[in-house]
Amino acid sequence: MELPTTLVRELLTRALAEDLGSGDLTTQAVIPATAHVEAAFVFREAGLVCGLDVVAATFTLVDPTLVVTPLVQEGAQVAPGTVVATVSGSARGVLTGERVALNLFQRMSGIATLAARYVAAVAGTKARILDTRKTTPGLRLLEKYAVRLGGATNHRFGLYDGVMLKDNHLAILAAQGIGLGAAVQQARAAVGPMVRVEVEVETVAQAGEAAEAGADLIMLDNMTPETMRAAVSLVQGRTLLEASGGVTLERVRAIAESGVDYISVGALTHAARALDIGLDIA
Repeated sequence: MELPTTLVRELLTRALAEDLGSGDLTTQAVIPATAHVEAAFVFREAGLVCGLDVVAATFTLVDPTLVVTPLVQEGAQVAPGTVVATVSGSARGVLTGERVALNLFQRMSGIATLAARYVAAVAGTKARILDTRKTTPGLRLLEKYAVRLGGATNHRFGLYDGVMLKDNHLAILAAQGIGLGAAVQQARAAVGPMVRVEVEVETVAQAGEAAEAGADLIMLDNMTPETMRAAVSLVQGRTLLEASGGVTLERVRAIAESGVDYISVGALTHAARALDIGLDIA
């Protein structure tokens, strides 16, 4: 997955404008315009490197003469103390772009690292780890890229690229006398055969009803692994099954062993801890 240059540039432009405002008062006040430095990005803890191109693009927007030199590959697993890249050039430019570059680098690397841990936890099963739309507003593109880099799979990017009938949709339809199966069929008729239709269910019986109605993917919401196994047995491969709700690193292996096809983990993006990465000037 490559990041679209135009969208990344727009995102970074907004981020820099938010931080800079009318200018970097401290740097302009005390740092000579002629001062040059080389600074090193150092991982203070182990993790996956994610966002080198974003770091480089950030500094280019601040000052096109700044040079970012990656020292490892994107996606590399590195140990504490590893220097992963350097930035050299105008000291003013380096200091001005430092915070935005680090914020994004730390967040993306944290998400990729956590995603990789979930993927490793289900290794040997057929289950694939999915992300969700529980992303930081404005940063979905970068966060879903980080998920992919960590080896997990992107779910919907937005409301526009798939149907997902969740509990609130179904509650509104039920009040109008439209049941779960009919809702699936209505959605299919509206979007056609090329758009995936997913539906959230809370019981094994509802999973069977959704499968009969032709859902492409059934989300098993907050079920125990034992209940998931029962749903897997009932559906018998007629459609794909996704486990969701209360997924943790401690529980994810047992969920995967229930036989589901996917496990969605909102925590990949809404609860990932930013990695400790520093920018050190010698």
